[in-house]
Formats: sequence, structure tokens, C-alpha cells
Amino acid sequence: MKPKIITIVGKSNSGKTTLLEKLIAYLTNRGYKIGSVKHAHDGFEMDKEGKDSWRHRKAGARTTLVIAQNEVAIIKDDKTSSIEKMKSYLSDMDLILAEGFKKQILPKIEIFMSQSVHKEPLCMEDENLIAFVTDSDYRPDVPLFGLEDIRQIANFIESNFLKS
Repeated sequence: MKPKIITIVGKSNSGKTTLLEKLIAYLTNRGYKIGSVKHAHDGFEMDKEGKDSWRHRKAGARTTLVIAQNEVAIIKDDKTSSIEKMKSYLSDMDLILAEGFKKQILPKIEIFMSQSVHKEPLCMEDENLIAFVTDSDYRPDVPLFGLEDIRQIANFIESNFLKS
């Protein structure tokens, strides 16, 4: 069975990476194998201290995939042969949490902060929006969470995507 994918979306500096770090750590502590994917628009430095991919790994992601237009990089805890690594990628994860990919037809959790320089959220009309994380007055017709409601967001993900 292939793992399900949930994307964490929001405009620049909305808190996507911070939310993702907390969710990865929380779900990993619950015993799930979480793979992370970071969408990179331009070239990137892989797993450099302080970079998003490094932060995902430090939070507990067992696999991190960084994707840009013409590049892809993967860091994975894996002692199998190179061929096996190539065949498996993220198929052995319980869940994939992806940062970005706002235009893809995938379940989305949007984060939007009221103190943001951005005037409005991205996905208010997106039928793939499954949850909204905010401290603002926006109220889309999906489950709503506060910025620090990590346990409740993890419970939502667990009941809707991890438990059959």
C-alpha cells in the first residue's frame, strides 16, 4: 500500500516549515514513519545546517525529498543497496508530509498567520483544502486549528489518513 500524501501550504514566511517540523516530530513520536518532501523552486543546498531539509531531518523525518524544476535530492536512513534505494524512495513510509506543491491535486493543510505581510490565504476556494491553521478571522468550511494545536492537527491526520 502506497503512503498517502498531505501538503502543507501557505505563502512565504507563513510558518510552513515550523508546522511541518512539529507535525513530523509529533507523529514520529507516536510511532509512525513519516517521509517529508520539500518543494524547491530554485537550486538548493542539501541538508546544510539550518536549511529546511536539515530541519525536517532533525525533527525526525526518516526520509526527506527535495524537488526543484530540474533537480531532485533524497536523504534517507537506509542501509540497503543502491538499487534497492532507487526502487523504494518513499514507499515504505506511513505518511508523506510535503511542504509546498500548492497547485497539485493533493490534500492540503494551509497555514495563514494574521501578522503575515500577505493579505489573504491561498486556498480558500480549493476543493483539496482539508484543514486550515490560523490565528486570523478566516473561517473556510474545513476543520480549523490554531497555530499551536499540534496535537489536534496530528489527531486529525491520524484519524483521516493513518488509521483505516
